[in-house]
Amino acid sequence: MRNVSAILVALQVLLPAVVAQAFRPADALRTIAKGDQSHMDDAKQAVARTEAEWTALWQQHSPDRRRPAVDFSKEMVVGVFLGSRPTAGYQLEILSAAPDGAAFVVRYRQMDPPPGAVTAQVITSYYHLVAVPKTSATVRFEKLKTEK
Repeated sequence: MRNVSAILVALQVLLPAVVAQAFRPADALRTIAKGDQSHMDDAKQAVARTEAEWTALWQQHSPDRRRPAVDFSKEMVVGVFLGSRPTAGYQLEILSAAPDGAAFVVRYRQMDPPPGAVTAQVITSYYHLVAVPKTSATVRFEKLKTEK
């Protein structure tokens, strides 16, 4: 009976920490580049699992800037590019990336400037690139609806 009691006490102490760690997908995200000036003219969702894929993606995105380091033995890169936009005022953020069944789901939010907003009349190309734990699962991107 003592062993059962000791096990139950240990579970009460350890289980909340284990569950909390398992359900913290935002902690798995590491922003490696984010901004409003990409060379990607078209909207795109991208995955780079190898150094070669990362080099090719970065070359398309920003060939004149130094490519951030990624440890592809442990991580991969996922990214969202909005493509060319006629004004400033957009927002883009990858919110989470985590396994979901057989897939690895990347959830992101895009917010457009509100109608009638005063924005800079400049061509922009918003992007967000994050490093996440490496997986061989199919990556699926989900655009979350913005609250109004």
